Amino acid sequence: MQETRTEEPAPVSPLEMALAQFDAAADRLGLDEGLRHLLRQPKRAVSVSVPLRLDSGALRVFRGYRVLHNDARGPGKGGIRYHPDVTLEEVTALAMWMTWKTAVAGVPFGGAKGGVAVNPRDLSPGELERLTRRFTTAIAPVIGPEMDVPAPDVNTDQRVMAWMADTYGTLRGRAAPGVVTGKPPALGGSLGRAEATGRGLVCAVEEAARTLHLPLQGATVAFTGFGNAGGSGALLMAEAGATVVAVSDSTACVYNGRGLDVRRLRQEKRRGRSLAEVAATDGGMDVISHEELLALPVDILAPCALEAEIHGGNAGLIRARVLAEGANGPTTPEADAVLAERGTLVIPDILCNAGGVVVSYFEWVQDRQGYFWDEGEVNARLQQVMCRAYAAVAAEAEAQGVSMREAAYLVAVRRVAEAVALRGV
Repeated sequence: MQETRTEEPAPVSPLEMALAQFDAAADRLGLDEGLRHLLRQPKRAVSVSVPLRLDSGALRVFRGYRVLHNDARGPGKGGIRYHPDVTLEEVTALAMWMTWKTAVAGVPFGGAKGGVAVNPRDLSPGELERLTRRFTTAIAPVIGPEMDVPAPDVNTDQRVMAWMADTYGTLRGRAAPGVVTGKPPALGGSLGRAEATGRGLVCAVEEAARTLHLPLQGATVAFTGFGNAGGSGALLMAEAGATVVAVSDSTACVYNGRGLDVRRLRQEKRRGRSLAEVAATDGGMDVISHEELLALPVDILAPCALEAEIHGGNAGLIRARVLAEGANGPTTPEADAVLAERGTLVIPDILCNAGGVVVSYFEWVQDRQGYFWDEGEVNARLQQVMCRAYAAVAAEAEAQGVSMREAAYLVAVRRVAEAVALRGV
């Protein structure tokens, strides 16, 4: 009988999820106990106060974080997020996931992450800039092109990265474009970076669809989250011939069984309109619940919102053949077990959403060389890296008789452990 319960179980923290996934891989690999202990905790965790003078003249103080999990394979790499729920524990988990993501992708970085516990929608543009510059100043001693390289994440973008790069360069007395990635091209950013996470997701889905003999032309797709990963991913899937029937943001889930006009929705979002506002004034779509979106009989479901969106209480609703994880940690271990029993192919986050860090690597390389590639070259190189990473994980899954997630962790943890050992630690 099909499991359809929707009650949400006791929440699993992102760090609990990350550690459970690592421990499973470490057990299978037979990692030395000391090495296991080393890789279970971050190398460095920084917590800072971020004072902000509001436009009203009042002073508020926010809490910011930057965590470096591991740098055995290269400088730390990972995004900066602005969200009221940011905590040190969450950032630590995300930094650990970044370590495995960069290893799976085969780029010479370690894993890091950062953020500020703030709702940026409550701030004016001037307040947001002052917050960013204060935060950058606070973490400047632990970031740098050869130490730890931030990038955009939830609620941050090219503009925020430009402020970070400018502040860091001012503090150092010289331009340092390689200190962050995801910058505007005019300041040393790479062409193709803005769409890289979504494009990488589409590359991974194409490889999975080829394995399943599922033509993308006419395949039905639903996305949760309509930001950088979900928005660009949905548009690129539509351009590849798929029918995007549902998308969501924090305000609403919208649905049209004949296909949504994703390009128009993206334009409306760029104008500052939420999906709820668009649905209320425009025709051609219905507003549905989150549970209804998950239960749609689509070929591909792409969770691109926040962590633990799919859990033991709602995983039984999912009818998609492929779950493509555009977000970090969207599926809990309990949900993984349900999906495995149902035969759903899960493309794990550390593989599926690695496109962003791959093109961040390209940007870092271009900044250090002072030589920039055209967008076609960036996209072609991204496709090559994603296909190679998918093939390595798929081969591991077949050889070990495990899921794609387990295989991705085996590949990643093995590569990081080898780097640590070669360093003589």
